Amino acid sequence: MSVIDFECDTPTKEAVEDTIRLIKSGRGFDKEGYAQLMAPGWAAQIGMSLKEFNAAKATIGLTGLALKLCEKDMENAMSHADIIAMLDTAGVSHACIGNAGRRAANEDVARFAAEYPDRLIPWFRIWGDEGEAGVAKLDHGVRELGCRGFEISSYREERYINDPVYFPFLAKCVELDIPVRITAGVHLLSDRPYDYAHPKFLDELAIRFPTLRIVAGLGGWPWIGDLVAIAMRHPNLYIDIACRRVKQILAPGSGYEALLYYGTRVLQDKIIFGSGWGTSMIPLAQLVRETDSLPLSDSVRAKWMSGNAARVLGID
Repeated sequence: MSVIDFECDTPTKEAVEDTIRLIKSGRGFDKEGYAQLMAPGWAAQIGMSLKEFNAAKATIGLTGLALKLCEKDMENAMSHADIIAMLDTAGVSHACIGNAGRRAANEDVARFAAEYPDRLIPWFRIWGDEGEAGVAKLDHGVRELGCRGFEISSYREERYINDPVYFPFLAKCVELDIPVRITAGVHLLSDRPYDYAHPKFLDELAIRFPTLRIVAGLGGWPWIGDLVAIAMRHPNLYIDIACRRVKQILAPGSGYEALLYYGTRVLQDKIIFGSGWGTSMIPLAQLVRETDSLPLSDSVRAKWMSGNAARVLGID
């Protein structure tokens, strides 16, 4: 069975360069909320113990540690051929790039995808505060660069999902006939309200743009019941489960019961696999194998793993 990865990290040299740019501009993930969860993995990557990592926070700060992490990432950067080999090993036929935590600039994403047009689906990102100039860049990104989707992470911009600043971008997505992926669920930036990405705000967008294909990224936790209910209301609203381990989804009391129940029934055409392997720091092939443990029939698993994504992306 072929697999489409709806959020595939590509930790190439270009991606590390863009991460450094974001950190230096104040828009990186060098924030305390992320450090609370990611510190053990970050420390191991830098070559520190957790105790040493926490002590270093008091001296060089999280930004300094994040830049050290980037130094290690640059040493271990994957080539374009390495990325394709990883997809082959995992049995992934297509991968969406440019919409993950580890991504390059839009132009670099598009150039990489153009090297492997039968494998890679490039997505476009831009900050909402760029306004009409940003909308023009999105148009150029799709028509000239070949990007095939638009990514919004509103919490990173200190905005709610339904902020009117995004309406012109969403209207442009309708015009271009491309999907939009909007991060939905609690975020880890502890310096701003926790509910910027509450899935309830997707309802307004689906009403305002009924023909727009909207993918709620990252599964909506802990408001999964809300997201499932909203997805039932709107034919063009989908849910991806990127950055979620199968063992988390299956754990009793984890909150994913509604997604599993309705995702095998009325929403079986709405659930989409995404790995987010760079965020979880688990090999892509392992994350794909873990999906064998999901309590899905063969027909439903085929939809979750590739069929639903293919329909959203317009892949024959």
